[in-house]
Amino acid sequence: MRFNTEPNSFSGRVILITGATSGIGRSLALGLAQLGATTLLLGRDIAALETLFDEIKASHYPEPGIVPFDLSQEDHERLNTLKQVISERYGALHGLIHNAAILGDRVPFAHYKMATWAQVFRTNFDAPVAMTQALMPLLQQSGGSALVFTSSSVGYSPRAYWGAYAASKYALEGVATLLSEELENTSDIRVSVVNPGATRTKMRQAAFPSEDPETVKPPEDLVALYAYLLSPTSDAPRGHRFQSDGHHQPLERRTND
Repeated sequence: MRFNTEPNSFSGRVILITGATSGIGRSLALGLAQLGATTLLLGRDIAALETLFDEIKASHYPEPGIVPFDLSQEDHERLNTLKQVISERYGALHGLIHNAAILGDRVPFAHYKMATWAQVFRTNFDAPVAMTQALMPLLQQSGGSALVFTSSSVGYSPRAYWGAYAASKYALEGVATLLSEELENTSDIRVSVVNPGATRTKMRQAAFPSEDPETVKPPEDLVALYAYLLSPTSDAPRGHRFQSDGHHQPLERRTND
């Protein structure tokens, strides 16, 4: 895995990050801004977005954009407006990182509340799919662009008691595989899936409350991998699923019988 870590290696690149106000998303926003990217910070907590905006500005990185957006609410008109604003204000979109997600409940399927199931799917699956479709024309026009889906080990191989979270990530990996195959010979958009592995986030703490957070890596450790996948000079293979250590394998495709 080779990546140019020069301070301005992302100069002029516009990267949209969902779930930008905490955990992995926040670390990516700061890390990519440090490399010269113009980061578009999408989240539902406006105060947290403003705090992150101020931190990036205070570090003298490129001025980011704030995108208040609740992904649990279906809003196709808002997505079209987002596309228009990005096009008019920035003229390009070079990277889209689907990072936002909610855990939902960790209970047996028989006891899972369908209202919670639907909410998890709206945030973890429906919103990324709709946003990808809305913003894909911008990615296509920008050249050398990348689409990165953040998944999970239970997204690749669902396990008992992970409920809607596992199912939604499994479905999202299916969409990533579909897009990778569709775009392979028709576009230079690079599609990747990342399994961050055990990372020190609020979601991880909620899923494993008895775990010592200091025993797992901080989210800052993932910046290099995402930057590698987003870099216009990256030699990363298209249509692969990447582990946090950089190991990767092709997204699975089933041949027709």
